[in-house]
Amino acid sequence: MKIVGFGGTSRAGSSSERLVAAVLRELETNHGASVRLFGGTALAALPHYDPSGMDRDEGQRAFVEAVREANGVVIGSPGYHGGVSGLVKNAIDLLEDTARDGRPYLHDLPVGLIVSAAGWQAGGVTLSALRSIVHAMRGWPTPLGIAINSVAQKPFDETGALVDAGIAAQVAAQARQIARLAKLHADG
Repeated sequence: MKIVGFGGTSRAGSSSERLVAAVLRELETNHGASVRLFGGTALAALPHYDPSGMDRDEGQRAFVEAVREANGVVIGSPGYHGGVSGLVKNAIDLLEDTARDGRPYLHDLPVGLIVSAAGWQAGGVTLSALRSIVHAMRGWPTPLGIAINSVAQKPFDETGALVDAGIAAQVAAQARQIARLAKLHADG
């Protein structure tokens, strides 16, 4: 089982990137998945999406190829003004390169969604936007989406370890859902 996670901000170690990494760690440790993370700094290095498909750089090609091979995906975005960040949306737009594949876009893949925002409203609205995007790309958002209020909640300690038991339980639950759905899809 191969799971690709991507998201975050241009700031390394953002809360949305750390949450994606936590779900991937859970999938790797407790579900035997092979995981790959494209964090915020990797996404920030991707050129703006060019619909012509010409001259993709190595980072763009590696990202698209990793998603092509994936059995599941985890997407994390900050909630900027109630919407998905441009950094994350640019990565999602690159998946247009899969449009003519046997399995285009996120077709039939389980997709865990994570949002970290400075308020509950922005978190909920952004999570809803991500769900709509994943549906449009033929993916299956997991029943549990994770939205945290980065002002009211402090999920990580100063070392970056996940210390909030409630959020850790959500991370574990989302990982179980991704693993279960990925196995169902693989079994046909």
